[in-house]
Amino acid sequence: MLAFFVMCPLAIAVSEDLLFINYHIHVTNDLPSDLPPGVPSLHLHCKSKDEDLGEKVMFEHEDYTWDAKINLFRTTLFFCYASWEGKQQYFEAFKATRDEHRCRIYHNSCLWSVREDGIYFSKDSLTWYNEYPW
Repeated sequence: MLAFFVMCPLAIAVSEDLLFINYHIHVTNDLPSDLPPGVPSLHLHCKSKDEDLGEKVMFEHEDYTWDAKINLFRTTLFFCYASWEGKQQYFEAFKATRDEHRCRIYHNSCLWSVREDGIYFSKDSLTWYNEYPW
């Protein structure tokens, strides 16, 4: 292991500051709801290899948030399974190699919006991209 640090100091230096950043992952229920008030419309189950965040039942416009840090090998991954009115979708809510830079733009946050036609991502809360269609 010592040989790795001696031979790759630049790789460690580049990633070192990223290891201390606390990323905020937000998943918002932006689905239309024809359900009575107080009845949740979205079921969401998020976890990583090491941590199961549990299943959440979310009401319209509810925001579910948790924090993550990138591990030394940049393999940190949180994934979610969403279901709504018979539709189901798996999505990667935080993947270190993909999100370490794009989620730093807006207060170290990864912003997700679950909508009628899919699950959208935004790096700035202004522009949204449908990354996971239903």
